[in-house]
Amino acid sequence: MRYQRRLFITSIAVILLLVTVIGCSQSKEANSSGNTGNQKETAEGNQTSGGKETDTLPMSNGKYDPPVTITTVRGVGGDLTFKNGETIENNVHLKWAKEKLGIDIKYLWTVTDTNDAYKTKLRLALSANQKMPDIVALRSDVDKDLIDSGKFMDVGELFDKYASQTWKDAMNEDPTVWYPYMRDGKRYGIPILDYAYNADPVLWIREDWMKKLNLQAPKTLDDLQNIMDAFTNQDPDGNGQKDTVGLTIGFKNWVNTWMSDAGWVFGGYGSMPNQWNEKQDGTLEYGSVSPETKTGLGKLREWMEKGLIPKEAGLFDETKATELFTAGKAGIVAGPHWMPWWPLEDVKKNVKGAEYKAYPIPSGPDGKAGRHDTASRNGVVLINKDMKNPEVFFTYQNYLFDNYANPKAGTEFENGMAKGYDWDEVNGKVVVGGEVPGGSVPVNKYTLTFDGARIPSLSMKTLAKLANGEEAVTPYEKTAKAATPVTVLEAAKIVLEQKDIVMPQKFVGAPTETMKAKNELLQKMEKETFSKIIYGKVPLDAFDKFVKEWNSAGGEKMTKEVNEWYQSVSGK
Repeated sequence: MRYQRRLFITSIAVILLLVTVIGCSQSKEANSSGNTGNQKETAEGNQTSGGKETDTLPMSNGKYDPPVTITTVRGVGGDLTFKNGETIENNVHLKWAKEKLGIDIKYLWTVTDTNDAYKTKLRLALSANQKMPDIVALRSDVDKDLIDSGKFMDVGELFDKYASQTWKDAMNEDPTVWYPYMRDGKRYGIPILDYAYNADPVLWIREDWMKKLNLQAPKTLDDLQNIMDAFTNQDPDGNGQKDTVGLTIGFKNWVNTWMSDAGWVFGGYGSMPNQWNEKQDGTLEYGSVSPETKTGLGKLREWMEKGLIPKEAGLFDETKATELFTAGKAGIVAGPHWMPWWPLEDVKKNVKGAEYKAYPIPSGPDGKAGRHDTASRNGVVLINKDMKNPEVFFTYQNYLFDNYANPKAGTEFENGMAKGYDWDEVNGKVVVGGEVPGGSVPVNKYTLTFDGARIPSLSMKTLAKLANGEEAVTPYEKTAKAATPVTVLEAAKIVLEQKDIVMPQKFVGAPTETMKAKNELLQKMEKETFSKIIYGKVPLDAFDKFVKEWNSAGGEKMTKEVNEWYQSVSGK
């Protein structure tokens, strides 16, 4: 699903850290004791979700005494950097967890996560029936295989019993985050929460070209097409050559992706391809076969014929398409609010005097506008059914939600996760990022859940507040203000102002039986047909033939299965 492709480019990890190194409010009681939401520091017995009595783990001053061990595994990606000779198996965060909480985190194995090595190793371990660790955290579709293996427990009752109120409130902002990990009404994985709207697109437009050609902000797709035409045909870069295009997109992977996509074009006609959308009658329909998608394809075909989008769009992936913008050869690109961090600022390095600005998604001829959504989850934690004391993980994660996700002034995570690592104090002044002596490293990424703890609504609300000129009051807001350029703040404000145009992906469950057997074929049919239509190799009416073939080749049966799943989790 979409969240699997939303692993942001590692080159901005440290910069994004400046905004996210913050934790969640906690009560005075939790500050003093470090307890989980419903745990007591007494010798009461505990039960797992399966009803098995667990041994008592004594706690003293908010920590396990003696320390208790959690075993896990990890794929080490390029976003993980270290200092002081540390590694994922031996670092400042692991020392903190043992000293603060009495939790000794041990890695059974780690692997350099290139070419899906972590996913592959998990599959091999599963097929070889190897012993699984207590905790598996991952951002991969292998989660479905692990859940279906029967090696991991129903975590629903555990979460209800042990999760702190702060964590529960964050999870309740979007209860659908549980859907991918549900089987027969039970919850087998704890969603790793992410910031809401984090990849929802705005339009990034070359503002210096707009000024030069005396163009007005686009409100409709027709307005935008006029701007695209001017950017293509009126020599906006002033070099005397016809070497620019209005809009850069890349649909090598799909027409509706996380950056340089064209999903919002279809949204102007009321559809969103490549995902399952809810119709007015409450049932789900695959967006790529809806009648409105045909109209959207017709618009892209027109833009291709007129040279308003690059001829190479079908060969471009998301980053390659965006390079046309940063090279100064395209005037418009769609993408998330954080793109000034990466990669848009490169256009200023490549083109003297270049400026860019965020604009809202324009509406179609009937006043409709639409954009894809960003799931409020970015991974899952699975708990081994043989883990004797699963409540230990909640002690750990509760502390991060209650102290790190949105910290109070004067608390341990006010400036970051670890002094001398992601923040420091120099001459009496708190410094972060490149000002940290010896360099800054993203300690939050050493955590079991990759980013520490995130409250979905917090980031965008904070950025929009700052964009309105309101005062930064909390540590999170002050850090965000110090780290975030005005262009990002303005874009975030637009994202929130247009939140009503979001068209969410409604199917987030495990692949249905027909998907497993037919989806590869159906996706191939879709990509080939869409590409041929956009490039004018087949008539637009070829879409109607595609829809019939898609349904007969398994799409109709798949739609039935998807709706059965949707009814089972939503009650609709």
